[in-house]
Amino acid sequence: FLAPRMPLFAALARRVATQISTSTMSSWCTADDTSALSASGLAQSAIDVLCKAAGPERRGLAVTEVDIALIQGSQDISYMLISGFFVFFMQAGFAMLCAGSVRSKNVMNILIKNVLDACIGCMAYFCFGYAISYGTKSSTSFSGEFLGEGWFFLAKGDHDDSFTDWHVFFFQWAFTAAAATITSGAMAERTAFQAYIAYSFILSGFVYPVVVHWIWDTAGWLCNWKTDADGNADLLNDVGMHDFAGSGVVHMTGGIAGLMGAAIVGPRTGRFDASGRPMAMPGHNAALVVLGTFILWVGWYGFNPGSVLAITGAAAVDVARCAVTTTLAAAAGGIGSMILNYSLYKVWDLVAVCNGCLAGLVSITAGAYVLSPWSAILAGFVGSVVLWGSSKLLLKLKIDDPLEAFPVHGACGAWGVIAVGLFADQKLLGSYMGAASVDAQENYGALLGGGGKLLGNQILGIVIITLWVGATIGGLFFTLKMAGMLRASAEEEAAGLDESKHGGSAYNMEPSKV
Repeated sequence: FLAPRMPLFAALARRVATQISTSTMSSWCTADDTSALSASGLAQSAIDVLCKAAGPERRGLAVTEVDIALIQGSQDISYMLISGFFVFFMQAGFAMLCAGSVRSKNVMNILIKNVLDACIGCMAYFCFGYAISYGTKSSTSFSGEFLGEGWFFLAKGDHDDSFTDWHVFFFQWAFTAAAATITSGAMAERTAFQAYIAYSFILSGFVYPVVVHWIWDTAGWLCNWKTDADGNADLLNDVGMHDFAGSGVVHMTGGIAGLMGAAIVGPRTGRFDASGRPMAMPGHNAALVVLGTFILWVGWYGFNPGSVLAITGAAAVDVARCAVTTTLAAAAGGIGSMILNYSLYKVWDLVAVCNGCLAGLVSITAGAYVLSPWSAILAGFVGSVVLWGSSKLLLKLKIDDPLEAFPVHGACGAWGVIAVGLFADQKLLGSYMGAASVDAQENYGALLGGGGKLLGNQILGIVIITLWVGATIGGLFFTLKMAGMLRASAEEEAAGLDESKHGGSAYNMEPSKV
């Protein structure tokens, strides 16, 4: 019924939009429109609704620029909230990935840690994290280059009621939860429960928010939108550091924290033999690994396209482009891991392909906005090589990372940051930073002729994140280890943390009595 009438309806819709903006006509349709609708067989009552109803000025539909701005603002807020829902749903992906990658006797332990990352992280971010990330003392003040200075417990420093950025808090908290959850996989199957709770609170409430402020807040010293108190551009080396959705901010922070935890807590019992050779300890359920991978992939469409922070006007095109670059990098990472593992071991390794997809996603997160499709594919493919090489390096160092959390998130996160410094497109980076013209963006990808300033800032960001997270989280884990609070006992580890700490197994293996 609708198909043959769609062109006519589309034409009417365009005329409606025009008349809304001009508010000069008393009817939606011309006489020819009315005749055409009648000839199409449309009921007269429907034609009356479409064409004979009062015009916009009589129905109160005159639209001003202010009205349009309010509508667009509402759409952008809705888009950020929906993107935040997608990012938070990644917690389910992490949970399934972690559950499938550990042995069955530790499933409940790893799952409760994933759940508590969301719960404890929410309280920590509410109390301290958001304030450190973006807070100012008052509506008119300007925060410092290294820390936010207000809005603790979401209270404005000047006690006014003008705070409306609830959608920003929610969106940023979802990212915080993702960063915190990364570490659980690196320390799986042997870490004391209370130690993980302490880690989750400190990373969500302090360590991660400091990195966010440095790189994403307009007052932060590394931000590529940095301004001074008067609103003038004040960028490090005229370009700042570009980490669009968090290869460094989110994934490196979680990955470095996981590396410190895995190194300090020590390997699982039996992971390396007496000669230091690694012994296989495969996860118990590949189906959960695949399910978790696909959930994370879908969630990344909130992570990367959602970081455009708007969907109206020209931003819609940017959102779509980010979705495409994200998809291409994920696919390239999975294919790269498949080729690499079969070339070396003659095995079509399912888990390796899943980790390769995640490596590609992490590798494109910093550059989803500024990389062209070809460079997004390259970033994802190189990410699979970085994943393989860093995994082998950890085994050489006898560091046990059951989920390869550091290789996927830490090492590939660093590569994603570097990829921006190498391949950032002049036009796309200029558009993101608000350059007056394409030629006005003088600093962009080094391999594309943009000089070395951006690449230098990217490398500086990697070093700073590594030192900051390594020192703070490493210091926390070392202190807990000295206090005897970091690692579960040998007996608890052997029995499985589910039985020893959580009241039983995740699976009921008793035979049915029916």
